[in-house]
Amino acid sequence: MKKFIETLKNIWGIAELRSKITVTLSLIFIFRLGSYIVLPGIDPNKLNALSGAKSGALGLIDAFSGGAFSQASILALGVMPYISASIFMQLMTILVPQMQKVQKEGESGRKKINQWTRYLTVIVTFVQAYAYVSYLKQMGREAIIDGFPLFWLTTPVVLTAGTLFVMWLGEKITDKGLGNGTSLIIMIGILHRLPDSFHKEWLAKYTMGSGGILLFVIEIAVLLLIIMGLIVLIQGVRKVPVNYAKQIVGNRQFGGARQFLPLKVNSAGVMPIIFAQAIMFLPTLFSYTNFDSGKGIARIFSDSRDYLHMLIYAVIVIGFTFLYTALIFNPKQIADDLKRNNGFIPGVKPGQPTADYIGAVMDKITLPGAFLLAIVGILPGFAQRLGIQQGFASFFGGTSLLIMVGVILDTLQQIETQLLMRQYDGLMKSGRIQGRQSMTSSVI
Repeated sequence: MKKFIETLKNIWGIAELRSKITVTLSLIFIFRLGSYIVLPGIDPNKLNALSGAKSGALGLIDAFSGGAFSQASILALGVMPYISASIFMQLMTILVPQMQKVQKEGESGRKKINQWTRYLTVIVTFVQAYAYVSYLKQMGREAIIDGFPLFWLTTPVVLTAGTLFVMWLGEKITDKGLGNGTSLIIMIGILHRLPDSFHKEWLAKYTMGSGGILLFVIEIAVLLLIIMGLIVLIQGVRKVPVNYAKQIVGNRQFGGARQFLPLKVNSAGVMPIIFAQAIMFLPTLFSYTNFDSGKGIARIFSDSRDYLHMLIYAVIVIGFTFLYTALIFNPKQIADDLKRNNGFIPGVKPGQPTADYIGAVMDKITLPGAFLLAIVGILPGFAQRLGIQQGFASFFGGTSLLIMVGVILDTLQQIETQLLMRQYDGLMKSGRIQGRQSMTSSVI
């Protein structure tokens, strides 16, 4: 405890770090304040009809927006349109050769892609905003004030401005604050549900007597074990030894050292789960089956407790894990870089054999990583089947827990780097904290 307090003093004693923390907390406070400002033309006292948005497929959007979606806030769409646009642009830079050239232009290329992402965000936000207006007219029509002029026009404009404001907050946190701004905003949105979910789960178990309290303690212990497992999954690497040939320039000798090529067990990060959830959400949009009848494909795809839902979801996650890893990981480029720098893997010929070897190793470590990611994705469904409240069960895996653990590790890594640069002890005695930046360049 004394060591922890001393570390906190060291963190606060660094002027630059103190400034970053202050800026980050201030901007996050502004985001949370904005999520409670209701859209013009909406009566906040009649928003009970939107409570259904806190569960099911819309629950993820509501979680990412910090509850603003179900509260009909001016920030109801949150940062989701920006994430969608960023993912699309990221895929384009991998699939389209012209985009690859722009990306390789360095800082100027990065600025161009960021600007295109912002333009695309505006388009995506307008489309989602009009969809949200339709949702309000259907589910929350009682909350719409009668006679409010041009509600269908002003609401998309306000929602678009709100999303752009959240995007700006995220960029400011990234530039002036601590950590990745977009990721932190999403994490704060997810965390805001934790106290209420924790309290409801405690009340549900407390009413069951001493047996229920014991079950609650077991649930907390299992949750901690899952978090520890996720940390291992995120930080897990397979190190491939690489030797560098000796070079003699004039009277000086260079190279000859052995290094290691770190290959991540989970290079795809949280992206496969996000893609899988998007795919599982589509049938609920295009199906005309009756959700309440207990029949139809839409109910299977929307009910996370259904065993068939879990099976389909797990298969999609595994497939997308391999697909996304193949998109962002290029063994041929790594082999060419090694050859260019006079590096080689012992026992493997340079060039194509090295690329084949790295690709084979990556496939072997991606397989268990994909299965573990699929298990994490379906854990909330199993938790609900075991009697855990839906809100609290969402923290037992899935996107919520992955993002929370990953963002916290990223932020702690930045703090530790600042401490080590100033010759303070790091946050961990067992070794350096590894975040997700080395895993993937995704926005979250």
